[in-house]
Amino acid sequence: MPYSHAQANLLDDLIAQMNREPLAFVAHVGDITSGAGPCGDEWLEARARQFDRIRHPFVLLPGDNEWTDCHRSGFEPLERLAKWRRLFCRPLAQLALARQPGEYCEHVRWEIDGIVFVGVNVPGSNNNLGRTPQMDAEHARRMRAVLAWLDEGRTLARDRRGLVVLMQANPFLESRTHADGYAELRGWLRRAAQEASLPLLLVHGDTHLYRNDRPLPGLHRVEVPGSPQLRWLRASAVAGGFAVERADPP
Repeated sequence: MPYSHAQANLLDDLIAQMNREPLAFVAHVGDITSGAGPCGDEWLEARARQFDRIRHPFVLLPGDNEWTDCHRSGFEPLERLAKWRRLFCRPLAQLALARQPGEYCEHVRWEIDGIVFVGVNVPGSNNNLGRTPQMDAEHARRMRAVLAWLDEGRTLARDRRGLVVLMQANPFLESRTHADGYAELRGWLRRAAQEASLPLLLVHGDTHLYRNDRPLPGLHRVEVPGSPQLRWLRASAVAGGFAVERADPP
């Protein structure tokens, strides 16, 4: 969210609600426009100004709607991702936010109370695989960086209280027409989840349904609600894992 001007107006109320809460940070896992756009500078810049009203440390990840899917409205996806990076790859001293060196500044990591949080650019639409040879090459290059960043976070978290991975895509969707854009990632999640001593939480969006389940042994998965719902979730660390509840809409 937001997917429209009407939802953007309602998002102001949701931000005001979150601002009244004692939150350690706010994270948005991507899709700040609809699958048909708007994808232009004006929309993205308006969202940047809107998110600036959040009083808590704020982390935003890219979704497919704001870059990979922008070809539907005449934009070049990599140019849109570059624009996203210029707007949203900002320092965040309150969280001591680390960004992956090099091209992928959207890959982030921070730690609070012994819990390591890792955010990566893994979008819907089959993770940008299977549309054009250029995008297939982009997928392969980015996934090498994603898996390396996840490995770093997993290593750091081994002597901590837990690991939280955030992304936009639902990695349990499998393409019926193209090569599977999430197979490598599911393999990583399966291996990480086997470390039973480490609580592992995956947070994603993409399919617009609230889920709070365990799709793999040892993996706690939460899917955030999506448009047309404008809701947010509150998560807390508890003994041995994480508690998640849906906050009432404003």
